[in-house]
This record gives sequence, C-alpha cells and structure tokens, in this order.
Amino acid sequence: MAEVLSNDDVDSRLSDEWHRDGDEIVRVYEFDDYLAGVAFAASVGEVAEAEFHHPEITIRYKKVEVRLTSHEEGGITEKDLRLADLFDGELQG
Repeated sequence: MAEVLSNDDVDSRLSDEWHRDGDEIVRVYEFDDYLAGVAFAASVGEVAEAEFHHPEITIRYKKVEVRLTSHEEGGITEKDLRLADLFDGELQG
C-alpha cells in the first residue's frame, strides 16, 4: 500500500493547474471542441490503465474534469501526483 501524503507535501508538489477537493486532486482541461476532449479522455484512460490507477473522468462539452485519489489508502498518494503529471504530459502530446 502507498502512504497518504501530508497536506503540506501535496500542496507543495501540486502544479497550479490542479487543486485539492477534500481527499482528491482535480483538474479541468479545456478543449476547442467536444471530440478533442473525448480523445484526451481516451488517452488519459490508456495511461491510467497502464499505471493500474484509475481516475474519475467527467466529459462535458468542451471540458474534461479529472479527479484523482487513492481510495484504498484513504487519500492522496504519490500515485495520484504521478498520474497528474502523466496526464498533463498527454495534453502536451
């Protein structure tokens, strides 16, 4: 099991695009059109499957919201921060 990170550790390492919502980290990605968001969500899904750590993904018209937490551990862990960085990398292409 991964260790839950302290609030200070999460806050100091979380990029400005992400924010905390309780025991989750959240980012809303914005796109020019719906299908670009769907393609991004599919790409994020592939990364998550490869890492075997699955986010909650919500697709809205031109926005994709991603929420990460480690349910088994009861909070935010290194796995969540790693995936946040990997997802941001997917955005860069």
